[in-house]
Amino acid sequence: MARVIGGITTSHIPAIGNAIANKKFEEPYWKPFFEGYPPVRKWLAEQRPDVAIVFYNDHGLNFFLDKQPTFAVGAAPEYQNSDEGWGLSTIPPFPGIPELSWHIIETLVEKEFDVVTCQEMLVDHGFCVPMQLLWPDYRKSPIRTVPICINTVQHPLPSPSRCFRFGQAVGDAVRSFDEDLKVVVLGTGGLSHQLDGERAGFINKEFDQMCMQKIVEDPEYLTKYSILDIVREAGAQGAELILWLAMRGALSKTVKEIHRNYHIPISNTASGLLLLESAG
Repeated sequence: MARVIGGITTSHIPAIGNAIANKKFEEPYWKPFFEGYPPVRKWLAEQRPDVAIVFYNDHGLNFFLDKQPTFAVGAAPEYQNSDEGWGLSTIPPFPGIPELSWHIIETLVEKEFDVVTCQEMLVDHGFCVPMQLLWPDYRKSPIRTVPICINTVQHPLPSPSRCFRFGQAVGDAVRSFDEDLKVVVLGTGGLSHQLDGERAGFINKEFDQMCMQKIVEDPEYLTKYSILDIVREAGAQGAELILWLAMRGALSKTVKEIHRNYHIPISNTASGLLLLESAG
């Protein structure tokens, strides 16, 4: 059977994509951020996962405000990268694994989650930046991908509790898939940030660090928050924390923390990185 071997949280800010393209790894502004990733890449090289399931949010590429599904799952043989307006370099497509995607979709529907099935799907910086950070040479890697998009853009957003349970259902689907696969799950975005309005540039370090600790040891604590609570504490775009909760739900109840990094600010955003290993 397939196994969920671990989970990773990481920011997906489009400015990171430009910094990667322009090789700004040693610039003082970027160095503390990029220095967080080698330990995670080392773990990935050692563990050699076959599949990355990526919880992310679409930024107007596949879905816009007039049509915004709560949950959408990619079921394509590959996922084409397309810039949605940030001037990012277009990179080669990411291979999919449709048989696993369909199994996840069928399991989610059985568990009464209504999902949009995407047999064609473009991927934007929310998906591509984390993949570039974790697999810089992904074209030489055997890693295959399942993009899972959760709405963090158009209210009403799914609650933290629902996203955690959604992640649990995805984890159950993986563990019931009859193929010997090692799967790593990514929760992207965050942490606290607000890009517009009176609180533009808002960052809440204390709340961020509490969330990182609770993700490790007591994720259900965070399911008590409402979306409004998170927006109040972490800014309008801080609602991306629900993507982290979906990732954590897919893991075992107990996890081992392997690595952590927290850095502010990157493009007016608090960036968080966690590497968690499933206990079973």
